[in-house]
Amino acid sequence: MLRWLLGAGREPPGLAEKSPFQSVGEEQTQNPYTELLVLRAHRDIVRFLVQLDDYRFASAGDDGTVIVWNAQTGEKLLELSGHTQKITAVSTFPCLASCAEQRPLLLTASADRTVVVWDSDTGRLVERLSYFQSTVKCLMVLPRLGVWLSGGDELCVWSRKLDLLCKAAQLSDAGITALAEIPKNCVVAAAGKELIIFRLVVPSEGSQEWGITEAKRLHGHQDNILSLVSVNDASFVSGSHIGELIVWSALDWTMQASEWNFWDPSPQQDTQQEIKLCQKPNDISIHHFTCDEENVFAAVGRGLYVYNLPTKRLTACHKAAHDSSVLHIAKLPNRQLLSCSEDGSVRIWELRERQQLTADPVPTGFFNMWGFGRVNKQASQPVKKQQEVTTSCSLELIGDLIGHSSSVEMFLYFEDHGLVTCSADHLIILWKNGERESELRSLKLFQKLEEDGDLSHTAL
Repeated sequence: MLRWLLGAGREPPGLAEKSPFQSVGEEQTQNPYTELLVLRAHRDIVRFLVQLDDYRFASAGDDGTVIVWNAQTGEKLLELSGHTQKITAVSTFPCLASCAEQRPLLLTASADRTVVVWDSDTGRLVERLSYFQSTVKCLMVLPRLGVWLSGGDELCVWSRKLDLLCKAAQLSDAGITALAEIPKNCVVAAAGKELIIFRLVVPSEGSQEWGITEAKRLHGHQDNILSLVSVNDASFVSGSHIGELIVWSALDWTMQASEWNFWDPSPQQDTQQEIKLCQKPNDISIHHFTCDEENVFAAVGRGLYVYNLPTKRLTACHKAAHDSSVLHIAKLPNRQLLSCSEDGSVRIWELRERQQLTADPVPTGFFNMWGFGRVNKQASQPVKKQQEVTTSCSLELIGDLIGHSSSVEMFLYFEDHGLVTCSADHLIILWKNGERESELRSLKLFQKLEEDGDLSHTAL
């Protein structure tokens, strides 16, 4: 194993402003990832990582190849070559419990207008689907129904046997860029500024045919939707290029809450026009969501935000979490949050509860409106007594992983095998818990000595 360097003094070129919490110090006592393995196999930007099982993952990117890795050892297991252009979406189709003979499938879409289906155990190319008239931008598997969906200019529904069951054609000029499952056999698709609700018609006693119908179009956004996530059976959330976050009901498809501007305008800014002029759209673009049953965690510009759905209020934020845009976030066990950025860094955050008087600045919604004539209802709520104490949270930086030389596109978290990151520098890094790895090496040494019959106090 190689020991990794913190690199706290590194400053990526072209950054106008440094994060106020650039480093957590040389020791990083709360950061478990103190060892790394650098995995080299790709020849271009690595954009996608997908977990195959408890110890394997696959990587894919702009070189059109798919690599299957062992997350424990970093060994390259398979190299899959079937695309002629960059890969645009990746998904997995697990074995169905009702059929023991099935093998797990890996689905990859590409700018070459194909979707390739692989046997993820053997690497065998099962099928190359060349039906598409444009690039497939997203894939989604619905194991409960035994189907998978491809989104682009059309929304297509496919069986596990790769039969085209039904489709909804020519939806918009932008095409479908994201999909999320919601109750009652419905899916929501992001297409440009719109959200489109589709209902799947599942075979029944009356009809053995599959079908798909457009149920409703939601027009809450003023700019292109970049992120979409289903939170629970009651809600889903969408975010746009100019910082709009909208919470929708997953049952009746109505708007439950809308928040604008994931940043705090200074008191000196008196007009909405001044606010618009000082903020670039990329600084407030909502690049990625993750969630638990009650909270939405949003990557907005360079910042991280935690929005509580039951209370409809911001409970924690860090407006300068990275030096460049945050591209991917995930919630880890023990109230931790992980983020990666265009600045090449990966950071670990801890959500800590804190108490403060309501007289202190406490966000009531995300922030003020962006100027579309919509008023945040929470902003008009009366201020409570000064001495009433409310509970909020803070995001505290506890780990800073510096290993990539370019934008970190995404990551995977393995509870037993560490953290995997992929980057525009063509590399994959497998970050290891140093203490755990030391214990494993000691255990392996003990087992080897025991097998060799050389187990002695001196050897131990």
